[in-house]
Amino acid sequence: MSTYLPAVISTIGSEAFNRQIDRMFEDAWRAIDTADRSWMPACNAWEDDNGFYVQMAVPGWEPKDITLEVDNQVLTVRGQREQEAASQRTFHMQEIPEGRFIRTFRLPTYVDQHRASAVHKNGLLTVTLPKREEAKLRRITIEG
Repeated sequence: MSTYLPAVISTIGSEAFNRQIDRMFEDAWRAIDTADRSWMPACNAWEDDNGFYVQMAVPGWEPKDITLEVDNQVLTVRGQREQEAASQRTFHMQEIPEGRFIRTFRLPTYVDQHRASAVHKNGLLTVTLPKREEAKLRRITIEG
């Protein structure tokens, strides 16, 4: 292994490196599947003391049209629904997403992926991945 890659990783930081890798995978998916993939839902990802969260804007999508998978510290969100028949329509503008999408998120190692849950409400899909107990902040009392 060359010494170049570790130097690059330490320069840009491991989190930034992971984001670059995730972006590379999403770009690869887009290149493979450009005919059907015209959009990707906007997302937020954050954490607090209790867990790691991914929130995705999927207005107009039903929960039955979305699948979630967690495997090997990667969350994959897929959506697919049939496009409405064009029949006698002449679109002047068409910005409401149809078809399918896929998003992947590399998860921190300290989340308990077996306790993941998801809620779909008001056009937002929120996935909650609790932190493992050993990863949570603990305060130590000083006796005196």
